[in-house]
Amino acid sequence: MKIHKIKPLPPPPKRKKVGAYARVSSGKETMLHSLSAQVSYYSNLISKHKEWEYVGVFADEAYTGTKENRPGFQEMLDKCRAGEIEMIITKSISRLARNTVTTLESVRELKALGVDIFFEEENIYSLSAEGEFLLTLLASYAQEESRSASENVKWRIRKDFRDGKVSSMKMLGYHLVDGKLLIIPDEADVVKALFNDYLSGMGIVAICKKYRGQGIKISTSGLSKLLRNEKYTGSLLLQKSFVDNHITKRLVKNVGQLPQYHVKNSHEPIIDKVTFDAVQAEIKRRAKAHKPLQSTGNYTYTGLIRCGKCGSYYRRKHNNAGTKYEKIVWICETFNTYGKAECASQQIPEDILDRIVADVGGLDIIEKITVPEHNILHFRLKNGDATVIEWQNPSRREAWTPEMREAARQKRYEQERVKQNGE
Repeated sequence: MKIHKIKPLPPPPKRKKVGAYARVSSGKETMLHSLSAQVSYYSNLISKHKEWEYVGVFADEAYTGTKENRPGFQEMLDKCRAGEIEMIITKSISRLARNTVTTLESVRELKALGVDIFFEEENIYSLSAEGEFLLTLLASYAQEESRSASENVKWRIRKDFRDGKVSSMKMLGYHLVDGKLLIIPDEADVVKALFNDYLSGMGIVAICKKYRGQGIKISTSGLSKLLRNEKYTGSLLLQKSFVDNHITKRLVKNVGQLPQYHVKNSHEPIIDKVTFDAVQAEIKRRAKAHKPLQSTGNYTYTGLIRCGKCGSYYRRKHNNAGTKYEKIVWICETFNTYGKAECASQQIPEDILDRIVADVGGLDIIEKITVPEHNILHFRLKNGDATVIEWQNPSRREAWTPEMREAARQKRYEQERVKQNGE
């Protein structure tokens, strides 16, 4: 019998995993159409190449390219870190990011992961020999373009300020129509009631609880700003704050760095000047009477822990100070201010938090902490990994000293004696 040896067929060539990134600069209908067109274009482009495996098109609708926290962009980076993307196609460097630092940080991270980026307009592959040098030059031009656009917007806004015009504004009681503030009657009634309640002696927290119970969501910080807002008297004080630069977009309070513009009788008032001045005087009186506790500034976890139920940040609180039950905890700001009716979250003892953070690897590797449910902590690490920790709060009884146990026993004994004697 003759045996024929059959050689196995070679495996098919491995296809490169390719995705694309698209972004438009505003929410206008024409821009959204452009975004849709980009998604369709890249989907067809990648699918036509037999040697490419289509991973997806990641898209963002954003007002600028300077913000790193773009959901589509972050999802794409996560897939690259997981090895699910080997090449990215995008229209141009300015579509990826408009400042040099953000662009090069992203490109270098992806280069370390072995992910190539092809910029169509510039005809550049980031993994090529000249790629990073050319990217540095071109990204600098993109950053300058962003700066120039930002300066143009600032010039227009400041010109409107000089002319007494308002380009954008959102506040309770008014809506903006063609640069003019017009009263919303129902909301204006609420504004008047808020001013009257404050003058009647109610505190900020009490007023907020009252109206939140009626379905009007107002925060303590929002109410404090509302009561100080001169616009309710029919006047405008413009350029109270400004954006410090086009990259960070950080809002800075104007305390003399730039001119301010005061426009009297610019619109119909909701609050008369006498009432407004009385409220300002009451604010000063209460501030003088109140002696705030000495603050040591930010604490270890300030700005790091966020409530998964309402989205507020957790703050540090000193419970039962000066008693045997004294304890430092971290608590949701909404729960602490308005109670369980507003947010049924859970406070976390600081000693337990310290222990869990140490077990995770320390603060240096943690990007943020979320508290989605009771006894659950979700850690997002700076390298993109996530860790979920379940914890238990030891009961108060377990923490009792022998003296506390004896006092409790004596109290129960006395209660039982009184009950039996009918006293």
